Amino acid sequence: MNDPTSAVGEATEESAPTCASCGDQIVDEPAHRVLTSVENERVSAEHFCDEDCRAAFVE
Repeated sequence: MNDPTSAVGEATEESAPTCASCGDQIVDEPAHRVLTSVENERVSAEHFCDEDCRAAFVE
């Protein structure tokens, strides 16, 4: 993954983030969600295809 902050629709298969829930590449997904957290002074970001994948990951 080259640029996790690229605008949706600009990502290619090679540079697109992977959904933390289902494992699919997130390319041209208008419902793309990101869950950002800070633990022990480290920032992490999990990418999701949509709200359903994000909800399934959090539960």
